Amino acid sequence: MGPILKMVAQRLALGLLTLFAVSLIIFLSVEMLPGDITEAILGQGATPETVAAFRRELGLDVPAHLRYLAWLGDIAQGDLGRSLASKRDIAELIGGRLMNTLFLASFAAIIAVPLAVTLGLLSALYRNSWFDRGINLVTLSSISFPEFFIAYALIFLFAVQWDWFPSIVNVNSDTPFWERVYRCILPAVTLTLVTTAHMMRMTRAAIINLMASPYIEMADLKGLTRLRIIVRHALPNALSPIINVIAINLAYLVVGVVLVEVVFVYPGLGQLMIDSVSKRDIPVVQAACLIFAVTYILLNLLADILSILSNPRLLHPR
Repeated sequence: MGPILKMVAQRLALGLLTLFAVSLIIFLSVEMLPGDITEAILGQGATPETVAAFRRELGLDVPAHLRYLAWLGDIAQGDLGRSLASKRDIAELIGGRLMNTLFLASFAAIIAVPLAVTLGLLSALYRNSWFDRGINLVTLSSISFPEFFIAYALIFLFAVQWDWFPSIVNVNSDTPFWERVYRCILPAVTLTLVTTAHMMRMTRAAIINLMASPYIEMADLKGLTRLRIIVRHALPNALSPIINVIAINLAYLVVGVVLVEVVFVYPGLGQLMIDSVSKRDIPVVQAACLIFAVTYILLNLLADILSILSNPRLLHPR
């Protein structure tokens, strides 16, 4: 386990460096947002003196680089700050929204990952057949459309035409589990359609790439069925690229859920970030973006570890 621990330490150090760069990009990007929160809160009738006093109260009269260092120091101590618009603690404000986003992402992942791997295996098993071509056509078509288009199409069919599912996902902490699952079906299916193609095609490509290996040919000569060869011999050796693409798509399910949450008015972290941008609530936008960045970095680290555990040869690249 020594080399793996060394690799984890290196990835963590690189992740922290990346997170520092991302935090700087986030701060600069938010600083360049148009508008002024003091004018948004006080209204257009506020006098310049009132605006200046309110900016001092919020700490916005301090130079940007000093505010960045202060924000970074607070983040290092686990303090996300307070919302400028609602005056609430950001950790409290984000907590429930983050859990909603993780629930939706987990729900979509439970559907998408087994479906994509199964379709990839079947597509490799029946390579160049009508099934293979049909699955590739459907998945590539679904990934070619933006998320909001697929979401609105599903709303039109299943909420407007057939009235099977709600078009607005109104959930809270008191919503029963199965009621929450029912209300989240449409956004979860939207995310599934968007992410399945990547994982399915990578699974198919990894399996087909190994089918020309000598040990696979030997298993074929021994008379093993093609399904057994793929599942028992090809799949374990193809896990490394499959794990990587699954991790990237899981990160997308959490980070890229913003558009889906907006379309379905889902009370998640993405919806909160969009609302905060419109209100010019800088600390909330920064905290939400940072949480998304941390999620992406951690999932990529997990992918590296699982890939090496599934294929230790990656520790010694040639």
